[in-house]
Amino acid sequence: MTVNGVGAATRAGVEGVRNFRDAGGPGALPPGVLYRSGTLHAMSAKGAHELESLGVRTVIDLRSRPEVTERPDSLHGTAIRCLHVPVFTEQRWPREQMELYPSMAERSGRAVLAVLRHLRTEDKGPVLVHCASGKDRTGVVIALVQTLFGASEAEVAADFVRSNAELGLPVARPSGPRGHNTLPVAAEHLRRALLWVRSHHGSVPAYLRTQGATEEDLSVLPGRASAIRPPAAPA
Repeated sequence: MTVNGVGAATRAGVEGVRNFRDAGGPGALPPGVLYRSGTLHAMSAKGAHELESLGVRTVIDLRSRPEVTERPDSLHGTAIRCLHVPVFTEQRWPREQMELYPSMAERSGRAVLAVLRHLRTEDKGPVLVHCASGKDRTGVVIALVQTLFGASEAEVAADFVRSNAELGLPVARPSGPRGHNTLPVAAEHLRRALLWVRSHHGSVPAYLRTQGATEEDLSVLPGRASAIRPPAAPA
């Protein structure tokens, strides 16, 4: 099933987590193996159980060190592992989104590679990727993963801009100075990030090789292996 050309996302909610959804569906990336969201600092104990029930065993946190210190993920004693792979190590980045997105693309390789390495190792279970709002840094990392799995730019962009509706952000940019968490995303922002990757490296796999990706890391991509599967439903 598709929604606006994008694979239908899992509608399971996670209490206390904004912008949570399944990133699978576009291209050959199956549902149930990769999720995306905003920060988990306000996740309730019930939400942590809901996350576990989806099979999630690893959370990849893209936030800067100050953000993590100020609002650490609240995992409520679950066995979920948190892996910190910051896009920006410090809480400093370009103010303008048209400058921000190429900068994020340049710095997202380690996080994309971390996602791939989890996807090709079945016993690690599904992975959740998040930043503060789950729209900018998370949007770029997820878009690069979906692109690796053969999703078209139109599919990737359609999933990307869903964050506006999920977060209740206006389609038009608000007037006056605002923090990035209040700014809506646009397909043009993502195109800038993808263009940076293509213009500097030619393709996403070539980009990841500069980040240390091996042929084994890339073996989960379409046409090379069918190793990733969602977890079995609970009995």
